[in-house]
Amino acid sequence: MVPGILGKKIGMTQIFDEDGVVTPVTALQAGPCVVVQRKTEAKDGYEAVQVGLVEFLKENRVNKPTKGRFEKVGVEPARFLREFKLSGAALKEEIKPGDRVLASQFKPAQKLDVTAKSKGRGFQGVVKRHGFAGGPDGHGSMSHRVPGSIGQCSYPSKVLKGTRMAGRYGGKRITTVGLEIMQILEEDNVILVRGAVPGPNGGYVEMRRSRK
Repeated sequence: MVPGILGKKIGMTQIFDEDGVVTPVTALQAGPCVVVQRKTEAKDGYEAVQVGLVEFLKENRVNKPTKGRFEKVGVEPARFLREFKLSGAALKEEIKPGDRVLASQFKPAQKLDVTAKSKGRGFQGVVKRHGFAGGPDGHGSMSHRVPGSIGQCSYPSKVLKGTRMAGRYGGKRITTVGLEIMQILEEDNVILVRGAVPGPNGGYVEMRRSRK
């Protein structure tokens, strides 16, 4: 069984249990996916499976080498591809190109590690980027959102590496570990996980069975 699946973030909502307790959840479009390539220790140096998300893709968006690669294994071209390393019992299973990976392969109460690209916020100051408190708001202060001291004068006479300063905020690959599956809507290939997931609505996500 493939240890993960690809999909898209739909958005956040909430569900209620039998006692009326509300739980915030994130709806994830999980697949359908298809196995594109099976990598082996003998040929590639490691054990893994490459999976592609099945979605509409214009023919002119695929170049000839990529199209030929997908035609060779008999699957439709995919825009979003990721690899999942295999270990344990998964190594003994016969996973071949063309196999389908669906949301029904997961079960409620399982834990997932979800990886996505966080929202890009552009160039931001230290207050928004690092949560600095800033200076006083009144009494003639002219240092409301400045970082303050970033180094010393005589020694070491430089700004140390790693000093938190203004810069690009967001747009990074982030993994949220141990999200519990609350519900699975198999007919729609949708998984509801407890809590928040990085990235914007409609962004691509990778879901793996949690190792913890």
